[in-house]
Amino acid sequence: MKWHQILETYSDIIASYAWGLPLLILLIGGGCYLLVRSGFLPFRYLFHAIEVLRGKYDDENDEGEITHFQALTTALSATVGMGNISGVAVAIVIGGPGAVFWMWVSAVVGMSTKFFTATLAILFRGKDSEGNLQGGPMYFIREGLGKRWVFLAIWFSISGLIGALPIFNVNQLTQAIDGILLEPAGLSFGFVSNLIIGLLLALLTAIVILGGLSRISKTAEKLVPTMVVLYFVLVLAILFANHETVPHYLKLIFTDAFSASFYKGDAFLGGMVGGLILLGIRRGAFSNEAGIGTAPMAHGAAKTNEPIREGLVAMLGPAIDTLVVCTLTALAILVTGVWQTSDANGVSLTATAFENTFPTIGKYGLMVCVAVFSISSLFSYSYYGTKCMSFLFGAHRKQYYNIFYIGSVVLGATANLKTIINIIDTFFALMAVPTMIATIILAPKVLRAAKIYFDKVRSTR
Repeated sequence: MKWHQILETYSDIIASYAWGLPLLILLIGGGCYLLVRSGFLPFRYLFHAIEVLRGKYDDENDEGEITHFQALTTALSATVGMGNISGVAVAIVIGGPGAVFWMWVSAVVGMSTKFFTATLAILFRGKDSEGNLQGGPMYFIREGLGKRWVFLAIWFSISGLIGALPIFNVNQLTQAIDGILLEPAGLSFGFVSNLIIGLLLALLTAIVILGGLSRISKTAEKLVPTMVVLYFVLVLAILFANHETVPHYLKLIFTDAFSASFYKGDAFLGGMVGGLILLGIRRGAFSNEAGIGTAPMAHGAAKTNEPIREGLVAMLGPAIDTLVVCTLTALAILVTGVWQTSDANGVSLTATAFENTFPTIGKYGLMVCVAVFSISSLFSYSYYGTKCMSFLFGAHRKQYYNIFYIGSVVLGATANLKTIINIIDTFFALMAVPTMIATIILAPKVLRAAKIYFDKVRSTR
């Protein structure tokens, strides 16, 4: 057995253990607890959240680095990425249409989780070694729970150093460039061409991320809305071209969720449906990152002195990311039939769906979307990693992480997809444990802040 096969085998075993029953209970059970405990608050104040996002309550004098909108787009540029194009394809290849339903469940529960974690990121902001105000799980654990719980903050930060690496996004972008552009032109040379792509992406990443959060957020603010609109137009065109089969597959998503007729993975809790549920939750978490702890690091930098407002903005993330973008991708793959007629996986399967509907321009349109999705994700994840580095080793050393991060871009371009998914899944699981434990313990403080805030809002109307 070759070394890469050994790595794939063992990474698969570790990822399976990491995403076992305890984490499922913590993520989904904990999210349901937060949803019920808050009286379904995120959904009751959805329109108010949109008003906050539009800048109605922005105040330049508030503490922080970026606006509500920039915080959301920075977080979305990390979540609305290859998880939506490639991650959904991976879920359907293994689980069939039913996997999409459990991704939806993950998103609905995740909206509540995001509300609590982003609120805490503002409520318990702390200062780094240079005295700058910072937010994120490591800070709300230290400031909200006290020194006895700092081990959880360290746990999160160490896991974040690897979990924030861009290797999955780079891998899938490389696969797209190779399959859509290089192979048809006879310019694909396997490892060599992948290495060249990786080096070019590393250079581009270095130019942007070395400019810091301001440059990252300004780039994301322009890229994210554009990429979402472009992707919407392309996928809606596919659905219109195959409109007669859309109702059938929408129904199949619901029925297959409880029959697991197309599931090809391992059983969980004694059955195939259990395995399908775990697959959907896992891919949903990879897509929207609710409960993982990455997004609160972006939202913690928002210019606001009202924690609840940032929580409301953050909860829109899973709705946009999973309920809308992932659903569109899933339907595009399902209605074109490529999930049953093609051996492709990941971004290649999505590209096949686009090409089937629009033989001449489809795959090139997707190529543009993939490039924007992936490159914007590269910028945001670097910010998350540097925050973890700053917490662990001091803010003056955070630039060392960028060197490690830029180097990992080359690794992602040349590595095996299955191994990369397993590595990121494992470290996302490890990040989720301290994030969810701290969030559940601190939930009463969020609810008290919410009561004060909404009483104030009602009194001013």
